[in-house]
Amino acid sequence: MPKHIFVTGGVVSSLGKGIASASIAKILEAKGLKVAIQKLDPYLNVDPGTMNPYQHGEVYVTDDGAETDLDLGHYERFTHSAYGRENNVTSGQIYYSVITKERHGDYLGGTVQVVPHITNAIKERIREVSRNKRYDIVISEVGGTAGDIESLPFLEATRQFRHEVGRENSLFIHLTLVPFIRAAGELKTKPTQHSVGTLREIGIQPDILICRTEKKLEQPVKEKIALFCNVEPEAVIEGRDAESIYEIPLMFKEQGIDKVICQKLKIEYKAGSLHEWRRNVVQKALRPKHSVKIAVVGKYIELQDAYKSIYESLKHGGIANDSEVVIKKINAEKIENTRSFDQFKGISGILVPGGFGDRGVEGKLKAIQYAREKKIPFFGICLGMQCAAIEFARNVVDMKGAHSTEFNKKTPYPVISLLEEQQNVKDMGGTMRLGAYPCQIKKETWAYKAYKVDEITERHRHRYEFNNEYRDKFQKAGMRLSGISPNGKLVEMIELEDHPWFLAVQFHPEFKSKPDKAHPLFREFVRHALLYQEKILPESMDALNVINSEKEKNFEQGQGEKHA
Repeated sequence: MPKHIFVTGGVVSSLGKGIASASIAKILEAKGLKVAIQKLDPYLNVDPGTMNPYQHGEVYVTDDGAETDLDLGHYERFTHSAYGRENNVTSGQIYYSVITKERHGDYLGGTVQVVPHITNAIKERIREVSRNKRYDIVISEVGGTAGDIESLPFLEATRQFRHEVGRENSLFIHLTLVPFIRAAGELKTKPTQHSVGTLREIGIQPDILICRTEKKLEQPVKEKIALFCNVEPEAVIEGRDAESIYEIPLMFKEQGIDKVICQKLKIEYKAGSLHEWRRNVVQKALRPKHSVKIAVVGKYIELQDAYKSIYESLKHGGIANDSEVVIKKINAEKIENTRSFDQFKGISGILVPGGFGDRGVEGKLKAIQYAREKKIPFFGICLGMQCAAIEFARNVVDMKGAHSTEFNKKTPYPVISLLEEQQNVKDMGGTMRLGAYPCQIKKETWAYKAYKVDEITERHRHRYEFNNEYRDKFQKAGMRLSGISPNGKLVEMIELEDHPWFLAVQFHPEFKSKPDKAHPLFREFVRHALLYQEKILPESMDALNVINSEKEKNFEQGQGEKHA
């Protein structure tokens, strides 16, 4: 049986429980322990698939096709594990399963209640993570904030779980806030005391406190928190604001959080080095040799979490190229009706991410046209690829009015249309083309140059696809169909022949990128943005190889093998 760690939050939301959980997993993995992480979300949606990004942020997709909380992205980026459907539990899933059993008569006429039926179902999902895989430690992050009504069943379930497995096999880590009151010039511990008090009322005593703060927690403050929250001083961990989230594992380890965890869970302590993480990730993220500016053109641009994996993957591409990536966020709607391209001044790369709905689409088309005509490196993802096909059809193949049937069912040129298997789908939740699918890559393409393999597997989340009726016209006009599904039916990747680097994909590569192993396409996109910045603008792949042969040689011998 694995040991269990439960991570809860208090005072306010958005303190970073997901990053804290991922950082703890990173530290424990460095000791040779096999760690799994699970998110317990209290909302009644079955999954976040139908939720607006303004409500929830991005939807993270796993290999098995689960639409999950964005925290699973942090889990996978920080650790070596790949997660799936069992790693994200919602109240909607729990209540749905219990009510379904009740309708089947599984409870033999008994009264169905939150305790024990809902709490038992939650405990069963916690155990399910390690049922078919061997883990030394399972970390369960409880969403919401201590005191929220909707979180109570999960907190009660974790309290019961600890009672069942014992204190040597489980512990609670509580993430809380120690605010700095500028007028008084001091840190205040009272919110943390109240938050811990709320947990105590339902029978949970935290073993470790992670205190989010913008100022250093001096020892007297730590001792005060320890005294009034009934924990040891060494179990009060400072979670100060960091320049990069990838510093957090180093910050926690330096304070000895791993020693406290091993002590309380009766695990033999091994130091576990994070030297490689410090050298290959943190130092390159904080002190890069180069800098490049890339524009992300989307419709949810005001919300940081809407494109969380995109932004992180761009940073990973920067780390792989020893470069800072300065991201300029451009609202697609605001450039729809303007003739000025001043917002793209100083930009060395343009990325159009995925999305749904027609709002902002014309602005995305305008940005893609600008990237194509000005020979600026371009990367389109999901809807970004569909928009690239629409723009190419309208302005190169001379198909006036070309569009996607998602936005215009009467378009004369439906270059993007509904997938065949989606024709009769009525339900919205969990019915798209979801999860990992294979793709075959043609040689002598930008895609093959990035991946260096003939076949890849990438994660998808879409209903619409490139219309095969227009393949020949597109290819004759200069577009390469560089990635195709193994059955030959679906176009997965497109490129332009007469462009220094113009590539778009139907899948979501951002879901498979890590800070110490950048996704090949993000790595290459950032690299070509750096080349563009240096005014190296070859007209073909051959020209690039000649002009930049020495850089290519160094790249292949150095980081190329590591990140390919």
